[in-house]
Amino acid sequence: MNWQTLPEIPGHADKIAIPGWDEELGSAFSVYNGSYIPGRVVSRHKTVWEILISGTTIKAGISGALLKSGKQPAVGDFVVLLDQAGLNSYIIVNILPQKTCLSRSDAGDSSEEQVIAANIDTIFIVTSAGKDLNLRRLERYLTVVYSSGAKPVIIMNKADLTDKPAESVDRIRNIAGDVPVVAISALSKEGLDKLEAYIAPGQTVALIGSSGVGKSTLINAFFDEAVQKTKDVREDDERGRHTTTVRQLFLLPNGGAIIDNPGIRELQLGDSYEGFGKAFSDIAGIAENCRFKDCTHNQEPGCAVQKAVMEGNIAKERLDSYRKLNAELAFQSEKSEIGLKRLEKKKHKGMQVSAREYREYKERR
Repeated sequence: MNWQTLPEIPGHADKIAIPGWDEELGSAFSVYNGSYIPGRVVSRHKTVWEILISGTTIKAGISGALLKSGKQPAVGDFVVLLDQAGLNSYIIVNILPQKTCLSRSDAGDSSEEQVIAANIDTIFIVTSAGKDLNLRRLERYLTVVYSSGAKPVIIMNKADLTDKPAESVDRIRNIAGDVPVVAISALSKEGLDKLEAYIAPGQTVALIGSSGVGKSTLINAFFDEAVQKTKDVREDDERGRHTTTVRQLFLLPNGGAIIDNPGIRELQLGDSYEGFGKAFSDIAGIAENCRFKDCTHNQEPGCAVQKAVMEGNIAKERLDSYRKLNAELAFQSEKSEIGLKRLEKKKHKGMQVSAREYREYKERR
């Protein structure tokens, strides 16, 4: 695709800025001199990263030191590159500080977090009208997005699939709180003008949602051309077929950036307690009036939340979802603690081995 001409980096007149670059990043990069240049990760293909620099893209690997540290650049990361002009190649040597980070916990016993994308200003949580509309899934997405530090916006795509789109929007608003909810049709481009306020020059937006909700179609609508492959909607469940397989950052015509993500089949919450409180702020607010501070909102006497459910102010399904996600977060927290203990045990074992090797070395002398 054709990248737009971008403004210069403050303090580096010979370099070109990339979307999201600011004085804070410039200050972090200022310690690098000579053959080092800044870039932003566009996509990753196994051990090769595609990086946006100076209005074009290059491919780069990562340095041994960065690999040893366990750090892996994510799409949207600002990185420091060593320009090996003599070898006609680039090496990523560091990752500049992240402003926001969208991540999820790995499935299974691992306590590690998988970074989905970084340095995002706004996240479009894309769902679709009709059979795919799932409020419980949206609550899960909101929990993770709030924890990322980015601002959530819920996009109800394929509004033409329902005869009463306003009712579907109202259902979403019942669980969305103050989060904007926008109904669009990416295919016909109806309602796209409502999204312009969130995609200003220099801003970065990311799309997340399950497979087939129309994220790639929305990307294409922004560009007026097919930059992402799409497939037809299945008749049995009104869902599109999965097409996006790699996370990728695109530069929008106005100088903003948008990150497309593959459909997420299972979104693990990870360490999202802060986001959980915001996603269920209605329940959290009512819970302040419960008789007991540690009320689980189950069968305790004087439970204000249970009272709100009986009076119809909170849907029972929403409270059930609250309990389920709260239990999942508790499990993730326990899993993280176990992981830390294993890491400490591994470090301690390594220290013991080193001490033994040192004693044996002394004895040989």
